[in-house]
Amino acid sequence: MTMRDMTEAVLDTIRQNRLRDGYIRLLVTRGVGNLGLNPAQCKYPSVIIIAATIALYHESFYRKGLTIVTCATRRSNPAALNPAVKSLNYLNNVMARIEANLAGADEALMLNDAGNVAECTADNVFIIKRGQVFTPPITAGALRGITRGIVFEIAGELGIKISEIDITRHDVFVADECFLTGTAAEIVPVVKADGRLIGNGKPGPITTRTIARFREMTRETGTPIFAES
Repeated sequence: MTMRDMTEAVLDTIRQNRLRDGYIRLLVTRGVGNLGLNPAQCKYPSVIIIAATIALYHESFYRKGLTIVTCATRRSNPAALNPAVKSLNYLNNVMARIEANLAGADEALMLNDAGNVAECTADNVFIIKRGQVFTPPITAGALRGITRGIVFEIAGELGIKISEIDITRHDVFVADECFLTGTAAEIVPVVKADGRLIGNGKPGPITTRTIARFREMTRETGTPIFAES
């Protein structure tokens, strides 16, 4: 498919589903083939377009914040699977999500092989300390999320310094604020990690300002600024 063909197919899918505000996911597979692993057995790729509505968290979480718990399941090593690849290989994320459910938490914090924070099961992680924003680098195993990138833009607008550095669990525990980003999650505060309150246990001022600006950007424009992250 050409870019023009793909664009028209996406628009037609949106029309057929009668969506004005929704979530689009594009899937490209190797196509029909046998049960083996050799992609050469699949002659023609398949394109699947999903148009739906999705919301990871209830609106109350944006006012009160999430609780997260560190899980035993580690993020896939970037050397094994490049985090820049957006695939459906979510097994370790699903296992981490189950751990969060069993712990009664809203999300699971996933570490990499070095023991540093990589991301959550479906979100990028940001912490705030002394007025500065920090987030794990892509090399830590985090997906280069589109919403993550928009936070960098917002920080620049607000004059807030933002850095990509390795983050430990301790950094999360002693942070003044914490929030997560993702296409379906947008920007959501975190107020407790492994039973410890983050800051005063309420969404902080920088998080609140970032959420407000993000919503201005996404609600004011006539077209969406992101598709899938």
